[in-house]
Parts: sequence; C-alpha cells; structure tokens
Amino acid sequence: MSAIGLIPARLQSTRLPRKLLLDQTGKTMLQHTWEAACQSESLSEVIVATDSEEIAETVRQFGGRYEMTEEHPSGTDRIAEIVRKLSLDAEIIVNIQGDEPEIDPAFLDQLVEILKNHPNAQMSTLGTPITKAEERDDPSCTKVVCAKDGRALYFSRATIPFCRDADLDELLKEDSPWKLHLGLYGYRRDFLLELSTLPPSPLENLEKLEQLRVLEAGATIQVGIVNHRSVGIDTEEDYAQFVTRFNNRTA
Repeated sequence: MSAIGLIPARLQSTRLPRKLLLDQTGKTMLQHTWEAACQSESLSEVIVATDSEEIAETVRQFGGRYEMTEEHPSGTDRIAEIVRKLSLDAEIIVNIQGDEPEIDPAFLDQLVEILKNHPNAQMSTLGTPITKAEERDDPSCTKVVCAKDGRALYFSRATIPFCRDADLDELLKEDSPWKLHLGLYGYRRDFLLELSTLPPSPLENLEKLEQLRVLEAGATIQVGIVNHRSVGIDTEEDYAQFVTRFNNRTA
C-alpha cells in the first residue's frame, strides 16, 4: 500500500511568527522536520505544500521537493489541493506538521500501518498517555477518548473522560485514563479529497478541532497509542528548548 508524506507549510503563525524558517541550529525548523520525515520507511516521498515563495526557496536550498498552493484555512485543505492537482495516486496520505522538528519517523510508519490493518478506517492518528496534571487540564492539549478497539469516540480540549468519584491526581500515578492527541494524521486518499469539500461542523466550530468534522460525518479515525509525545514548537520558549536539546545532541 503506497504512502506519501505532505508537510503543509505557511509562513506566518500566531504565537511564533515565521517559525518554520527559524535557523539557530544552522538549519531551518522546516528542514529538520523534512529530514526526520524522510527517515520514515513507509513514505515513498515527502513534499512540502506551501503558498509562500520564501518557504519554497528554503526548500529548494536544502534539496527538498515543494509544491505551491493557494491560501487555505487549514493544512488539510492545503494538502488536498496538492493531491488533487498532481493526481497523486498514493493510497495513503500522511499529514506532517512542519513545526515538529523532532518527529519520530516510526510515528509516521505507524500511521500507515494502522490504515493497512484497519480497512474500515478512513483516517489514522496517534495518542499518548497523559501523566501530568497540567497537561491533563490544559485546554491547548487536546484529549482523545477511544473505544476498546482503538476507534476515536471524541476529541476535546476539556478534561475527558470526566472522573466523577476518583482522585484525579492518583489516577495519573496508576493507569492514566487520559490520552493526549498528537496532531499527526494518515488519510485514505479518496477520503481526504472528500473531507476537504465538507463545511466545518457544529462541534468543530465549538471546540476548534478539525478532526471533529470527521467524526460528525460518520467516518472512523483509528488511534494508535505511543509511549511518548512529539514536541511541537509554538512559542519562543519551545524553540529555545529545542535549540538546547539539538546542541546537546551534537556537542
């Protein structure tokens, strides 16, 4: 089953402007992400999808492939344009966030493997157990609740599941019932193209979580559980910590 990776890349971001082009390590954040994604054994190619000539030039300089897009409200729409425009015939499309320079290539392989093993699922994604109270209670950390077979039942910024009688902090020390959603997705090609034509759904508008559009449309998102999270870069502090980790690894 063939698969390709697409990195939707826009120049501006709200909390950390031009973050994909930050280069205190000697490489841009986008290049770090692209190089990590290219280590996946399941992806035949990794393409950057952007509407920015500056990002396109950066990708040219580090030897990657890019494709220009129109402006889009979401990364899903951006990668769908590329799949449609180029008539990409890969059966699975993996959406890779450009601000995750330390993405584990095995995560990308797992997204592909999930769809191979679950023919009734239209999408795959990942979650990891939450073990810190601040992460559990932070609305910026999206939680996912799954059925026994791994199907996503709901995603929320709220602390779900709600535990009525238990001591929440004690649960964190045992077998945490909370799962942090990692923003990586695998799509079946045809479903990605269909999804990009659907309007935002009511729950999506309330929570500002695009994956709820999928559930409200009646589609299946299969969730794989991994033992650690990928670290997205959203703030100057996040980036400074990444630079420190990178310098320590290469020292």
